[in-house]
Amino acid sequence: MQTSLKNMLEKLEALPPERLAEVADFVDFLYHRDQQKHLRQNFQQAMEKRFGQVWDNDDDAAYDQL
Repeated sequence: MQTSLKNMLEKLEALPPERLAEVADFVDFLYHRDQQKHLRQNFQQAMEKRFGQVWDNDDDAAYDQL
């Protein structure tokens, strides 16, 4: 990983400032996308536990066969 990071830093240092701004924007985009993905996964897990009590019952078992 160190070699890749060193290589990436060398490439970044060679870029003009306007390109660095583009790289920074893209890195921010990736970071926020990953954060949103984790939030959605955490929310989904929380809701599965919560709704499991409602969904998993004998009265609605017939719908599980559909």
